Amino acid sequence: MKTELSGFFKLRKFKGGDMGTLHEAAVPEETGIFPFLEEGLRVSEAEYWETYYDMPDRVYEWNNGILEERPMGDQETFLMRRWFENLLAEYLETHPLGEMVGMEVGFRLAIPGNTSVRRPDLALILKSNPVRIDRLDRSYGGIFDVCFEYLSDSKPEYAEKDTVTKKNEYCQSGVREYFILDRMGRETAFYQLRSGFYTPIRPNPDGLICSQVLPGFQFREEDLYLRPSGIRMAEDPVYYSFVLKEYQKEKQGREKERQRAENAEQRAEKLAAMLRELGIDTG
Repeated sequence: MKTELSGFFKLRKFKGGDMGTLHEAAVPEETGIFPFLEEGLRVSEAEYWETYYDMPDRVYEWNNGILEERPMGDQETFLMRRWFENLLAEYLETHPLGEMVGMEVGFRLAIPGNTSVRRPDLALILKSNPVRIDRLDRSYGGIFDVCFEYLSDSKPEYAEKDTVTKKNEYCQSGVREYFILDRMGRETAFYQLRSGFYTPIRPNPDGLICSQVLPGFQFREEDLYLRPSGIRMAEDPVYYSFVLKEYQKEKQGREKERQRAENAEQRAEKLAAMLRELGIDTG
């Protein structure tokens, strides 16, 4: 029996999935875009950039001809992301070696046997990188120096994409460091590029994760989950060198002023005692 559609809808045929299976579905006439089941569609790279890269309500990556939707996060991941990005921003404020790139800005990776467009949750471009990014750019024409992904485990394939697929692509494309941040702590991992391969960044003897690309950027892995406040970190030797430096200066200024007032009071008391010994009334 043929399905009757209102004037708002029309039938559209499209290919989707790895096998390119033919589908037929109702599509809003105004947009001509099918509102779901787009993940798995086989499209050309040109069509991806033209139609799917800048969609208003979905974020898609492109993997060798296949659309892959970026998974949604959750509140715990958001809290981890906010804490970590604030930490990185504090570091870059005192060590202006590069700039962060967010908003799922995409970049193209071409490795043997595969071409993809990936949109990291967060990325970093060093000032030494020959390819710059302008303030109004919606994509990046070079290779990010560091990529950060906040793991989504709502589906097994999502976790595998970050821990296996993207790790391989980033490594072969020359991303110098790759951080996987898992709110559950099971898949959290940190990698640096050495001789064409990713090697794990292990905690140093003090238990700190230290970036090689960003000298001095360090943190306790457990703090990703404890998320200490900025003031607490500003007084912590691990973070003291780059967190809330203005706060530290103000605190030091207040301490010096307090010390000066205390010293002045002590000098006045000492002088008054000397005068009393000489029989001079200071009252």
